Amino acid sequence: RWEEEKKEDGVKWMQLEHRGPYFVPLYEPLPEDVQFYYDGKPLKLSLATEEIATFYAKMLDHEYTTKEIFQNNFFHDWRKEMTSEEQEIIKELDKCDFREIHKYFVDKNEARKALPKEEKQKLKEEADKIQEEYGYCILDGHREKIGNFKTEPPGLFRGRGEHPKMGMLKKRVMPEDVIINCSRDSKIPEPPEGHKWKEVRFDNTVTWLASWTENIQNTFKYIMLNPSSKLKGEKDWEKYEVARRLKGVVHTIRAQYRRDWKSKEIKERQRAVALYFIDKLALRAGNEKEEGETADTVGCCSLRVQHIQLHPQLDGQEHVVEFDFLGKDSIRYYNRVSVEKQVFKNLQLFMKNKEPTDDLFDQLTTNFLNKHLQHLMDGLTAKVFRTYNASITLQEQLKALTNPDDSVAGKLLSYNRANRAVAILCNHQRSVPKTFARSMQALQEKIDAKKKQVEEAEEEVKKAEDECKGTGDAKAEANVEKKKKLLKRLEEQLAKLNVQATDKEENKQIALGTSKLNYLDPRISVAWCKKFGIPIEKIYNKTQREKFAWAIDMAGEDFEF
Repeated sequence: RWEEEKKEDGVKWMQLEHRGPYFVPLYEPLPEDVQFYYDGKPLKLSLATEEIATFYAKMLDHEYTTKEIFQNNFFHDWRKEMTSEEQEIIKELDKCDFREIHKYFVDKNEARKALPKEEKQKLKEEADKIQEEYGYCILDGHREKIGNFKTEPPGLFRGRGEHPKMGMLKKRVMPEDVIINCSRDSKIPEPPEGHKWKEVRFDNTVTWLASWTENIQNTFKYIMLNPSSKLKGEKDWEKYEVARRLKGVVHTIRAQYRRDWKSKEIKERQRAVALYFIDKLALRAGNEKEEGETADTVGCCSLRVQHIQLHPQLDGQEHVVEFDFLGKDSIRYYNRVSVEKQVFKNLQLFMKNKEPTDDLFDQLTTNFLNKHLQHLMDGLTAKVFRTYNASITLQEQLKALTNPDDSVAGKLLSYNRANRAVAILCNHQRSVPKTFARSMQALQEKIDAKKKQVEEAEEEVKKAEDECKGTGDAKAEANVEKKKKLLKRLEEQLAKLNVQATDKEENKQIALGTSKLNYLDPRISVAWCKKFGIPIEKIYNKTQREKFAWAIDMAGEDFEF
């Protein structure tokens, strides 16, 4: 389908027809016997207030509800939705008792898990029916899967990292908030009864099907095609092809920014140092933030003097720059890097006579940097550098770490280590999963049990060999072989469990998924799998295999990024 006639520039489709978004069901009130307590006394809440109370109650066992900023934002937004009578009574969060509501939802969850097979099947069929009705569109005569066809349910905003808006109320999306996009000649989706759409558009230069503005960050949310669709796949392929083009000119670009470190123009020096950081450390450019975005997050161009410290010598290294700032999604970026002498001298110059809150690159804007990047190579942005460096790192690490004689488990450990090198480069972190200690303990118990089995099997082999010695009995020899085979199988199983434990420990604070899905050319992984006989499903799950179907089809074992 990629080979079908190309459309004129900017046009994404000629025909688009769909059902519009699926709206999450309305709130169902709590049963009469489930109560909210204020200052030790039961208090009947109005419907809107009760719904918001359930959002907080569901999160009682989560770390978020222990954070002061989360509590304050929640209470502030909750009070705004209360009736005046409720506002008169409910004045302190500390006096609110949500435990009964929390227990109700925990029990409800457990009951759902314990449903008999037939009931679960019935629920699955209902979900499939919704998917069938809302989850597909017709795009240029093809039935294409839609990605996220449901609107987000209302709830409390979490954000990533230490987000200053965590705990705020995420409001319910109504049809009146939604802009529909489809083709003029299609059957325009019907809004739910008694409602109307905000607007209906016929814009074939964009690929979204519906859009609305969420109330916390004031950002646009979209309903898009599924990653496995033609438009998405082609866009993905183009993204990696641009990054591969950078491979041909990156040496020239690096030589140029090195020369610019000594430029007479301070603006050019700042641009050259920023570009060095974007290239070497995979920093984001630091584009201007969305309106209403209050988190103090920065990227390379918006770094302030307070975000770096210079150490002429540190831990046996020279010219060390210590970075400490909040990056995208309020994730802390902390790194100590030994840089080239000229970069270090330039940073000293850029920091001279400045306050901690002054911009480090005071003469540099992302606009000025991006224009320069476009001039260096058509389509070049800071993100292309990230994609290029991530992909090239994976390819080099796989070459260095993969041992052709390893077992499949050993090779997969090497793959995850290569992927981890990329995640560290891109600062893709996660907090240690809540279940980590428990699952690690369970794994250790399995290892201990397997060790015991290996020891017993070794004893059995020794015993069989002793019995067989000097008898020349064929039956006894066959028994020895059988026992040896069992021992070998148990040793392989133990080795596999040990590899699993190492992998789990090393990955506990690293998010491997982000780079795998967004920054790594999937053809590198596909080629590696084909070369070493690793099943693709060991690397990509079903959804990811659909998303990267183009790469699985396209890449042979000798593909080079």
